[in-house]
Amino acid sequence: MKLFLTSAGFKPETTKYFLELLAKDPKETLAAFIPTAAGPEKDKSYVQWTIDQINDLEMKTVTVDLINENEQSLEKKLSNCDVIIVNGGNTFFLLDWVKKSGFDKVVKKLIDQGKIYVGISAGSYIACPTIEHGKWKHLDDPDVVGRTDLDALHLIDFLMVAHYADQYKEAVENGVKTTTYPVVTLTDQQAIIVDCEKVKIVGVGDSLKFNGFEEKE
Repeated sequence: MKLFLTSAGFKPETTKYFLELLAKDPKETLAAFIPTAAGPEKDKSYVQWTIDQINDLEMKTVTVDLINENEQSLEKKLSNCDVIIVNGGNTFFLLDWVKKSGFDKVVKKLIDQGKIYVGISAGSYIACPTIEHGKWKHLDDPDVVGRTDLDALHLIDFLMVAHYADQYKEAVENGVKTTTYPVVTLTDQQAIIVDCEKVKIVGVGDSLKFNGFEEKE
């Protein structure tokens, strides 16, 4: 299993670690870009920022919006890709379509086959056991789809809080009291690398760790 979980995508402070995980020429890499989480957002300009990041790496891309897909079409479109990039936006809207489209089933098979999963903000949140922490900073509207089941992909066994800054310290500390999962925060200049059993925080900034979160060598 290879995961690259971030707050803000391919930043200068973390991209070299993604390339080490990729271990092939980006020019010979096909990446699936999933922008679905942007659906309910008024300002979608950040989607283009991510596309620009991918273009800077010179990876070839195919855009796949989960709203238009089902399990069979996703298997067909994603099976030839080396990397699956799930972009940010509304975490609750994204999880809803992850379940409706069958992406939750397909992506686990593909990761087991060696595809690299890249999460950006909401895309990282859905890799967690649950997206309950999407409510902590009050930035996402949890009622956008009326989803009550927050069970997510369980690709990792901890919760990752994206876009961490000092202004969110109290909100995160209060949120941690409501969960039994280990928790770690990431700034926009950090990423978490998961490579088989290894879990490592890379990039620039300090991470807060709660409920026994530990990196694994």
